[in-house]
Amino acid sequence: MPEENEAIEGEVIEPAGSSGLALPQPLFPDTLYLLPLTERPFFPAQTLPLLMNMGPWLETVEKIGETEHKMVGLVLVRPNTADEVTPQDFFATGTAVHMHHPVRTEGKIQFIAEGQRRFRIVKWLSRAAPYLAQVEYISDSRGANSDEVKAYAMAIINSIKELLPLNPLYSEELKFFLNRFSPNEPSLLTDFAASLTTASKEKLQEVLEALNLKKRMEKVLVLIKKELDVARLQSQIREQVDEKMTKQQREFFLREQLKAIQKELGLAKDDKTAEIERFQERLGKLKLTESAQKRVDEEMQKLSLLETGSPEYAVTRNYLDWLTQLPWGKYSRDKLDLKRARRILDRDHDGLDDVKGRIIEFLAVGALKGEIAGSIVLLVGPPGVGKTSIGHSIADALGRKFYRFSLGGMRDEAEIKGHRRTYIGAMPGKFIQAIKECGTQNPVIMLDEIDKVGASYHGDPASALLEVLDPEQNSDFLDHYLDVRFDLSKVLFVCTANQLDTIPGPLLDRMEVIRLSGYITAEKVAIARHHLWPKQLEKTGLKRGELSISDAALKHVIDGYAREAGVRNLEKQLGRLVRKSVVKRMSGEAGLARINVAQVEDYLGKPLFTREKPLSGVGVVTGLAWTAMGGATLSIEATRVHTRNRGFKLTGQLGDVMKESAEIAYSYVSSHLKEFKGDLKFFDEAFVHLHLPEGATPKDGPSAGITMATALLSLARGQKIPRPLAMTGELTLTGEVLAIGGVREKVIAARRVKIMELIMPEANRRDFDELPEHVRDGVKVHFARQFKDVVKVVFLQ
Repeated sequence: MPEENEAIEGEVIEPAGSSGLALPQPLFPDTLYLLPLTERPFFPAQTLPLLMNMGPWLETVEKIGETEHKMVGLVLVRPNTADEVTPQDFFATGTAVHMHHPVRTEGKIQFIAEGQRRFRIVKWLSRAAPYLAQVEYISDSRGANSDEVKAYAMAIINSIKELLPLNPLYSEELKFFLNRFSPNEPSLLTDFAASLTTASKEKLQEVLEALNLKKRMEKVLVLIKKELDVARLQSQIREQVDEKMTKQQREFFLREQLKAIQKELGLAKDDKTAEIERFQERLGKLKLTESAQKRVDEEMQKLSLLETGSPEYAVTRNYLDWLTQLPWGKYSRDKLDLKRARRILDRDHDGLDDVKGRIIEFLAVGALKGEIAGSIVLLVGPPGVGKTSIGHSIADALGRKFYRFSLGGMRDEAEIKGHRRTYIGAMPGKFIQAIKECGTQNPVIMLDEIDKVGASYHGDPASALLEVLDPEQNSDFLDHYLDVRFDLSKVLFVCTANQLDTIPGPLLDRMEVIRLSGYITAEKVAIARHHLWPKQLEKTGLKRGELSISDAALKHVIDGYAREAGVRNLEKQLGRLVRKSVVKRMSGEAGLARINVAQVEDYLGKPLFTREKPLSGVGVVTGLAWTAMGGATLSIEATRVHTRNRGFKLTGQLGDVMKESAEIAYSYVSSHLKEFKGDLKFFDEAFVHLHLPEGATPKDGPSAGITMATALLSLARGQKIPRPLAMTGELTLTGEVLAIGGVREKVIAARRVKIMELIMPEANRRDFDELPEHVRDGVKVHFARQFKDVVKVVFLQ
């Protein structure tokens, strides 16, 4: 299809022997090859580049190039496409033009057409492309000099002058026309004026076919007047648009300059538009749920309608700020490499092999599934055994973000589930705050001291935790502040506790319990050497080579000053040693480069704990107890006060369960004296006093049953226990020995006081066998099903 266009570089179409540019011939040929035009006719006064499809018209162009005159007839056709036209589609009148520089490129043919004369088709010589026709040329009265024609010419010229300021393109075309023709040629001037208009192709074809110059000028004057009116209207509309755009641009640039100035001066303030844009920018990076998106859209609409001074504006803004800062759809990728996880656990912790094994098992299951989700781990153990640091290591091993907050003393349910937005200062709960700070939907969240959650008239936080820590429910966790569902099912919850007694049953049921018992001396030495001592040196600015401590000194600190199950107090004592050394150095005294056993007492004073020597004698037995601080040994004493009357007295701040256990022991031993070779009349005449030392310390539990029974039997037989021996187990009225808890802690407590022979219930054999090798090493354990098994071991009968 022909189009006006600029010249396109390409392959020049020239026949053999062609000299390139075709020079104008003095005579016009009687036959012309024809090319169709679809948009508008071509006038003799025009010189323009034309573009045509190569497929149907390449042969025609090549035929034209083979002629001497290099002329072609351009004729308007009725259809809007020219590729499949027939002779019936051509108008009868066209324009003969010289073809210059035909080139082809990208399936198109382009050439420059220089208009010459009108012609009329007389006869079709070829009715298929390339079209060839016999033509006759029309005289256009180019030299008409009548006054009326001159008047029309002046009117056309004046109209063109009015068009020039409205469209700069007209001035370029006028210059091109004046370079070729004189303005005193009315026929060419009329054709030029017609070519400037945007009239329909039918109207322009009528101008081309008008042979009478005066009528042609009348038609062109009407068209150019219409063009002038349209151009004026376009100019007016453009001016209005430009004025509006100029005002908006001016305001925009002024606002931007104002913002820049305020930013430089530190005076920039966020307005409503900036807030909305900031929220929209955040939302573009998130994948909200359908309900959350709906709520955000509603709140954004509300925010756009509120005035910035309105109290509701601040509430809505804060709400949107929270909603858009939550990591909707953002997850960190888990690192489920078990070797790497083991390496991190070994790097951060010495000992705790059983706990590390449980954690590796937990991670292995996650690696098999491809994700760790819906998991709640509870680490239970005495203070200072590394529960919190284990949580850090789990997060590090998984490559997840870590967030910790303490539940100790928490009494308000809103701390868990958030405040409702109706309250001033309302905020989301701790879990939503943790998710926001971590920036992912699958962090590791540590709930510290879950066994110390309180309850008050504000609500019961422990009950509120049931929803959070239930994998079946927390995928649709509803925070009161957000009031939209948020998925917590991908979060790994790690809880810590010192004991399980105060944790509600339904909450405990949702957790996987991993117990962390106390450390033996060898483990404490390793922890101190690898972690605690370097940490204290770093705190004081000392280098490792400037101060060291021997293993013997470490053991002395552990046995004499830090005998508890954990290592927190040990860290304090090592800190005191380092600070004392720094004081001596800064005072100018010769500071010690290595701390030995002798210097420990100089720096720390006399040991707080002397070496425990288990009590011995008739009616004295060593028992094993579990406390929140770890395991402990307990010497139980029984003595006969007098023989005036029968009686039984208990002291030592015992709990109800332990009192009942003592009563059971007294009743069982009294009724089985003959079987156990005791004085049959002993308890009938004696007032017996049973005491558990350290009376200021509350004691409870049934695990001292066989210990108290053995003490009473020792008193009745008048025979002391012949060797160091400790025992633990619950006793029934029928003499059965039932299972107890805290096996590891109790074994460690016995090792601490060098008691290596123990009696435990048969039901706890599995627990003992599962202890690490270094804890069981050298310990001889007798397992008893009934109390008579205990008697055989104790009294060797």
